[in-house]
Amino acid sequence: MSAPLSPSTIAIVKETVPVLVAHGPAITADMYVRLFQNEQIRRLFNQSNQGEGGAQTNALAAAILGYAQNIENLGVLGAVVERVAQKHIGSNILPEHYPFVGDALLEAIAHVLGEAATPAILTAWGEAYWYLADIMKDREKTIRSELLAIEGGWTGWRDFAVMEKVRESSVITSFLLRPLDGGKVVPHKPGQYLTFMLDVESGSGMKRNYSISSAPSTDTYRISVKREANGQGGSRYLHDQITLGSVLKVSPPAGDFFLASDQERPVILLSGGVGLTPMVSILESIVSQGPDIDVHYVHGALNSETHALRERVQMLAQVNARVTSTTFYSAPRAGDVLGKTHDAEGHIDADWLRANTPLLAADIFLCGPRPFLRTLVRQLIKVGVKLEQIRYENFGPAEDVMVELS
Repeated sequence: MSAPLSPSTIAIVKETVPVLVAHGPAITADMYVRLFQNEQIRRLFNQSNQGEGGAQTNALAAAILGYAQNIENLGVLGAVVERVAQKHIGSNILPEHYPFVGDALLEAIAHVLGEAATPAILTAWGEAYWYLADIMKDREKTIRSELLAIEGGWTGWRDFAVMEKVRESSVITSFLLRPLDGGKVVPHKPGQYLTFMLDVESGSGMKRNYSISSAPSTDTYRISVKREANGQGGSRYLHDQITLGSVLKVSPPAGDFFLASDQERPVILLSGGVGLTPMVSILESIVSQGPDIDVHYVHGALNSETHALRERVQMLAQVNARVTSTTFYSAPRAGDVLGKTHDAEGHIDADWLRANTPLLAADIFLCGPRPFLRTLVRQLIKVGVKLEQIRYENFGPAEDVMVELS
């Protein structure tokens, strides 16, 4: 661990907060350009996150600003550190990669700020970067040690064979994965994801994260993937080119979004579209292994054509009397029948949740597209739900929806 930051470094970093507010996204955008000039480093990152209207650039800018604002009280950044550390485990980012990021960041600060980037500012931010980098590296070292201590645990990339490929809906397909070496796998925490390195034609080594959609197991994992017609090719590669027996490179389960084994409060699971994948994992885990709690699962889909794993969820609700499942269709098809294929029409909203679930007494898990998350979280807060009750996963950059909204 680095020595504590000096009072002068802390003072200078805090003085740069207004500059970060004004120029943060420009600095991080410049940093990524510099960083990705190194092809080896570029391949470490999930490039799909570099689009999305600059979401990753803005997310990193917000994280750097948060660091500067809380540099005297870094305990408040614990959740952000954990989320990023988990991402690094999935992407196999190692201690030797940190100098590349540090150099790119300082060069970007100097370039964007010009003469305003005094030697004192660059020195202070260099110290601040390495202080945080050491915290990150220590946490990642601990996570890797914990993985290797569990039977079936591994670090880095491991070859998995596709044992089953099941079409769940018109857009979602499930893949059952087993280690090619025949060994065990580390049971994931329900809600976590796997990271894949895909050798697609558009770029060998493409990284993609996919949530595990099954209960924890020592033998296999299941992912359920939506085919994105306008994506960069990861989901299309899985849907169109991966068949039974295909081999995929996979890193161990990661992520800070999961159901705790000692969960005692009721749980409300809210998902939109393919956001159902970690929710089905959580639901399967509760039904098969506990805890013995009330669960309200509410899912939003377009219609029966796009709705995946419907029968599986219905069966889980039937075998456990403490599980309630409700489905909203926003664009029912002609053959969809209210009360049969779905339970409500329109979109999930906080007023319905307040009337039909123990909203203020439960822990709430959300997963889905960013607009789904933003809309629902705003509504939940408006009706009195506390931020600490809400946990979320979004398929994209580690953008802190809660900080943005609060």
